[in-house]
Amino acid sequence: MEMLNPHCGVDRDSRGVVRLSICNAGSLNILSSAVTSGVREGFEKLATDRTIRVVILAGQSEKSMIGGADIKEMAKLDQKSAEAFIMRLRDLCEAVRQFPAPVIARLPGWCLGGGLEVAAACDFRIAAHDAHFGMPEVKVGIPSVIHAALLPRLIGWGRARWLVMTAENIDAPTALAWGLVDRVAPAGGLDAAVEHTVKALLECGPEALRSQKALLRQWEELPLKESVNLSVGVFGQSFLTGEPQRMMQGFLDRKR
Repeated sequence: MEMLNPHCGVDRDSRGVVRLSICNAGSLNILSSAVTSGVREGFEKLATDRTIRVVILAGQSEKSMIGGADIKEMAKLDQKSAEAFIMRLRDLCEAVRQFPAPVIARLPGWCLGGGLEVAAACDFRIAAHDAHFGMPEVKVGIPSVIHAALLPRLIGWGRARWLVMTAENIDAPTALAWGLVDRVAPAGGLDAAVEHTVKALLECGPEALRSQKALLRQWEELPLKESVNLSVGVFGQSFLTGEPQRMMQGFLDRKR
């Protein structure tokens, strides 16, 4: 593993797949300010590398990808430092959300609070069979904020309201049924499930995937008519890369 900083390690393979691991964050991979900044810096550094096809976000521990934000640190905050703390987490979520290539959240064990916000900012969420999810903030006197705002878009207002207002946890099958995760792996099969998604992404045009991800992010925020019209230009620009011509011709050649 190459350490980009004390809290962010990366493993790369020849396919352009990067596993970014959250390191030195305790057994539950808790987000202190230092950890949050380290992981964000890692994403920002990798964002300029156009050879990266897919990023797998993982925790160093198998107990969780991210267990949540650091309550010990938060218990000592005042208004000003609390806003600085949450802005750091916001910036990490945005670094994930805006990363040019697809990001897969690898989700064993617990995914709570700030960890679920980071997972929601990823493009794909693949959970272990025994994973659990929750937004416990109101139980410790704070609201769920920043990228918890993605939850209604993922699972609807009623289910998002349930998570952030009851603070009750849900299991992996429930998360799948709600649309919070994309796939639940069988026991011992988490890495195989992640690899299945990686292979599917690698079969796609890398430039097309980058354009598609950027469009999806814009579609989340724009009215329908603007989204439709915006995509016309993106479609045309894709032909400047040479990727459509090459991949379409390859498809036609295989059909002969």
